[in-house]
Amino acid sequence: MPWARVGANVRLPLDLAGVPRSDATRAATAALAQVGLAEFAHHFPRELSGGMQMRVSIARALVTSPDLLLMDEPFGALDEFTRQRLDGELAALWEERGLTVVFVTHSIYEAVFLSTRVAVMGARPGRVIADVAIDEPFPRGDAFRVSTAFARHCQRLSALVAEAGAEAHA
Repeated sequence: MPWARVGANVRLPLDLAGVPRSDATRAATAALAQVGLAEFAHHFPRELSGGMQMRVSIARALVTSPDLLLMDEPFGALDEFTRQRLDGELAALWEERGLTVVFVTHSIYEAVFLSTRVAVMGARPGRVIADVAIDEPFPRGDAFRVSTAFARHCQRLSALVAEAGAEAHA
């Protein structure tokens, strides 16, 4: 809601659920703090960077204390620096909150960095062609991104994606 301040945007799911305003505001403030944006509650979304806007969206999703987050290419339009930072922040939230996250991405690198499992989808008809375990320990940081294990997982997924692409064009 571009016309509403960040705090109101984050509070929206609770307002719609009829949660008392003081409780909803307290929860929205806590959710914004969790994504490092507590001091921006009174700003408008247009006053924030793209990465900050994405973090506001994550706070809005977290404000109801879900067990499951469904995220469809949330960082796709961001520059690589912001995307990597948000990947790290999302991984930390996942670990801290014990969430289940279903994360759709076209980035093999992002999938390997964030995932414990990657489902590789094929086209026409859409279906899972591979279910790959990423059995590397958390937390994963910048050192993981340049490790041989990371490269090995990326190569395997790249081969599976290429195979799926070849099948789609056959």
